[in-house]
Amino acid sequence: MTTIGILVNKGKPKARVVLRELVRLLESRGAGVLIETDIAKEIGRQGLGVHLEQIPKRVDIVFVLGGDGTLLGVARQFASYPIPILGFNLGHLGFLSEAEPDSLAMAVDRVLAGDYYIEERIMLDAEVDRDGEVLEKSIALNDVGIAKGSFSRMITGTIYMDGVYLGTYSGDGVIVSTPTGSTAYSLSCGGPIVWPGVQSLLLTPICPHTLTSRPMVLPSDCLLEIRVSATHRDIGLTIDGQLGFRLKVDDVIRIRTSDSITSLIKWKERSFFEVVRKKLQGEQEEGQGLEGRK
Repeated sequence: MTTIGILVNKGKPKARVVLRELVRLLESRGAGVLIETDIAKEIGRQGLGVHLEQIPKRVDIVFVLGGDGTLLGVARQFASYPIPILGFNLGHLGFLSEAEPDSLAMAVDRVLAGDYYIEERIMLDAEVDRDGEVLEKSIALNDVGIAKGSFSRMITGTIYMDGVYLGTYSGDGVIVSTPTGSTAYSLSCGGPIVWPGVQSLLLTPICPHTLTSRPMVLPSDCLLEIRVSATHRDIGLTIDGQLGFRLKVDDVIRIRTSDSITSLIKWKERSFFEVVRKKLQGEQEEGQGLEGRK
């Protein structure tokens, strides 16, 4: 029997309604269901409730009800478990989510029938070294950002790739992102959109103070070391835009591709380029090919 774990962003207005319907659909089709203890009590299904840390050990697939931020958090929490994740978009953009609330029965039937494929997305390991001591370690699905505070003057990042000097970037900071993160913060700073299957890292300067500072696409097996400097103390590290750590001048941030991956469930007929067009460009209908435009 397939067992599905369902994780919910409790702040989303539709979350409990969608959760109840998913539980009903899964149970009617003979699947097992596990959800977090507190939300299980809220919907009157205490028998399905378990602690969060038990879910990845006891399920075959995870459903995530929320937006992209919710899915990013789950990906980090479950990074050491190779469990396929299906996102149900209850947010605004939902770029990482594949299913919608108005097609729950279809999504459940396809998952239980195995009518999907898995996209393996690389993740990033990041650590902060201060005076030879590692103070912080984190994992990211989208990106690692190094930036100044809102009202501070610019910061400078001196960057090395595999011990070789790559360059010095002065401005608001830099972003190191995965292909998954290429459509997030990096994109808004002028970085390229990278197809998820391309094994690479992106280095994107944030508001650089020189005209020659441009985004770079780097090999996925490299080690990046970034030493930060500034004339002020308002410097921070962010993980997927959700976790933060205060940096000091001369801290070194090391970033490399993680051994962990995120496995996203995708529908076979839906291409990455279609998602880009519809989510980022607002296209409502499939574009015409060259023949159709003659």
